[in-house]
Amino acid sequence: MMNSIRVLLIEDSKTDTLLIRELLEGEKSFSCTFINASRLQDGLKLMGEDKVDVVLTDLGLPDSQGLSTFEEIHKAYPSLPVIVLTQQGDMSTALEAIQKGAQDYLIKGEFNGFLLSRSLQYAIERERLVRQLQEALDQVKTLSGFIPICAWCKNIRDDSGFWKSVEQYICSHANVDFTHGICPTCLEKMTIK
Repeated sequence: MMNSIRVLLIEDSKTDTLLIRELLEGEKSFSCTFINASRLQDGLKLMGEDKVDVVLTDLGLPDSQGLSTFEEIHKAYPSLPVIVLTQQGDMSTALEAIQKGAQDYLIKGEFNGFLLSRSLQYAIERERLVRQLQEALDQVKTLSGFIPICAWCKNIRDDSGFWKSVEQYICSHANVDFTHGICPTCLEKMTIK
């Protein structure tokens, strides 16, 4: 059994809310805490107050319609995975939501508990992987571009303004360890004296 995840459903239809809750509760291999909001603003408030793992949102709400519903959530909480619920035949909006950062879309009435729980779990995992990739990219960017180095002692100034040896700087920004030796040119210079 996996850890319980917190699912925020933003849906104004009581019938759809009840159906989704029953589908999730019927999945014995899926453990979740279910939170519901019927308006976008209420959902945004819950996202700010509680720890929410994933959002499942209808795009047609009393206080928000269409793709702007997803966009407002994504703008306020860009690292929170969001799955959009769409009506039959609204594929262009669903695909546009995916292009703008939604993790998935589900067509109302065309999914069961297994597909819903799998979509929620995959959305969380994909978002975790995206964060890891972004962190790796940030590390690569740290080691690219211009690095301020002292022309005399060859120390490097880090982002905080402190001077570090080349070895210290590279070890703190990359997964490497240094071993030391003497190159043939330096060895020759040392033996000539």
